[in-house]
Amino acid sequence: MDDGAKHGTKGAQTRRALLEAAIVRFGRDGFRSSSVADITRDAGMSGSVAYAYFDNKEALFLAALDEDAAGIIEEAVLLTPLEDRDPAWRSDLFANLVVAVDRHPLAQRVLAGLEPQVASRIVDLPALAELRTLVGARLRSEQDNGLVRHDIDPIQIGNGMVDIMVSVLFSVVQLGAAQFEERGPDLMAVLGAAVQPVRE
Repeated sequence: MDDGAKHGTKGAQTRRALLEAAIVRFGRDGFRSSSVADITRDAGMSGSVAYAYFDNKEALFLAALDEDAAGIIEEAVLLTPLEDRDPAWRSDLFANLVVAVDRHPLAQRVLAGLEPQVASRIVDLPALAELRTLVGARLRSEQDNGLVRHDIDPIQIGNGMVDIMVSVLFSVVQLGAAQFEERGPDLMAVLGAAVQPVRE
């Protein structure tokens, strides 16, 4: 029901405006203290227009969370040289994700543990599924070029890397970016050792 495509261009614009307002409102006030009516007003609309796009407040919240998380991932991927042969892409991707979180209030709120009822669902967001696919494909490409061990499953390792990234983001938001700056190199050394071929 919340597919903007079936509402045409105007519908897609309306849906986007609702999501943008929801990201800000939910990010600032949280799920319990926000109402669909508040968000509709914030988007410059009136009435029950939001229900034409989202079944209920929870559906709007989850769609807004995915949109905000997708924004983090898009920013990080744009800044990460995933197409070149530099193995530093793994640490660059981590660092870029950490930096991007600051500009995404709803994802940051969930990562901070302020919405415990949905924190466990963050790992199943469509945006993260796309990142898992991207990382797995990059590892497979590196395997083909001899930069990654041939005895590992690149899809499984890519999925694991993304799960580790999400865990790190939880830690960074809750404990501060200094934790990542201090422990990041050690983490990257472990991930590098897990995938790099053994040189004779």
